Amino acid sequence: MQSAQGLGARSLDGICVVAGALLATNIRFGEYLQGRPDGTHVTLALAIALVLFPAFGLYESWRGRPVWRLLRQVFIAWLAVQACGLVVMFSLHRAELISRLWFAYWTVMSGGALILVRLVVYSTLRKIRHAGLNLRNVAIVGDGEHCRELVENVDGTPDNGFRVAVVFNVRDGGKSLGVLVPIHNNFPEFVAHVRRDGVQEIWLALPLSEEETIQRVVDEFRYDLVNVRFIPDVQSVALFAGGVIDLIGAPAINLIASPVPTRSLVPKEVFDRLFAFAALVALLPAFIAISIAVKLSSKGPVFFRQYRKGADGRVFRIYKFRSMRQHGEQTGVVTQATRRDPRITQVGSFLRRTSLDELPQFINVLRGEMSVVGPRPHAIEHDELYRKVIDNYIHRYRIKPGITGWAQVNGFRGETDRVEKMEKRVEHDLYYIKNWSFMLDLRIVLATIVKGFVSRNAY
Repeated sequence: MQSAQGLGARSLDGICVVAGALLATNIRFGEYLQGRPDGTHVTLALAIALVLFPAFGLYESWRGRPVWRLLRQVFIAWLAVQACGLVVMFSLHRAELISRLWFAYWTVMSGGALILVRLVVYSTLRKIRHAGLNLRNVAIVGDGEHCRELVENVDGTPDNGFRVAVVFNVRDGGKSLGVLVPIHNNFPEFVAHVRRDGVQEIWLALPLSEEETIQRVVDEFRYDLVNVRFIPDVQSVALFAGGVIDLIGAPAINLIASPVPTRSLVPKEVFDRLFAFAALVALLPAFIAISIAVKLSSKGPVFFRQYRKGADGRVFRIYKFRSMRQHGEQTGVVTQATRRDPRITQVGSFLRRTSLDELPQFINVLRGEMSVVGPRPHAIEHDELYRKVIDNYIHRYRIKPGITGWAQVNGFRGETDRVEKMEKRVEHDLYYIKNWSFMLDLRIVLATIVKGFVSRNAY
């Protein structure tokens, strides 16, 4: 059955590739012309697709996989096919005979067809599964909140293709999971239920300490045609959501590590540099005017420089417009500005209320030391203080600090004269890191622009 489905999927993909090429030829040349090298190129692309599409996992089961990930694989696989085809055509010295416009039409049309077919199939499967058909029975072994959440996630998303048939509660006397499925506390009864009902999957929703239970289940079903999967409960020990990564060829679960993969930060890096460059160019007149005002307000340099911690604790020098009169402080001591602070000049007071003193930090962004959006950096002396009294404070530096951030658009900026204020700021910063996305960055930037930079807490 699966081989027939795979053959059908491959045939459908072949039709999409050829149909897209024919349509591109009709649009580009008005008709299909005999003798053009397009036929050779299309045949070559079909052969390459037969090899690369399975390698990219396009014919593996979609069950339990998000549709966006599948479509991304299709897009990348088709581009890889076209790239390989071009390389071969160049090697055969036939590339100069191919119309670039035709090739672009073909790439877009066939790629669109490959994606559209999968969207239609996915939508059809979703409707079928919502009707209670084409579902794979799952038995879950677990206990407590993690087990209950897993059952609820499966029941709440039938379009993923799974149905919870039975649960084995590893804690005696506990039928208190609050789920509407059969629950066993006796292991032999659970095993009999799994085999009697033809359950196809067993998921071990257990903490890492339940090694004995894990081994017991694996030993029991070693010779059954049942998939046994381990979905570890790491919530009690993991700071961020424990993602699985490939580490020197072995799977590893992140317990304390940045939840944002480096490759995911590429769009953020590009956006930061472009935004910072545009801001520095657009705000050049304001920079000149503020620089003159600062210079006339009191003796001293235009810019205030201070060491801060960046991503992974790397120290850098941050830039601000100077808002205070020059003064001396004891080594290792940084006194926060307070309301009616005599050190602040009149010009500096205006700059701090409007956050215009932060504008030179676009230079730090352009240099790659900061980001447009991220946790606000604090003086190193304050870091050393708060990391000892606020849980997980130091993990704010898992990513680059920012000019604005989730805490700031939610009102947590300015003086932190009480530990509770800093705790709230840290709470918002960690929420940002856990839930980071490029769209969240754009939302924060827009909120900063809409709400303005003015704050009654800044002085």
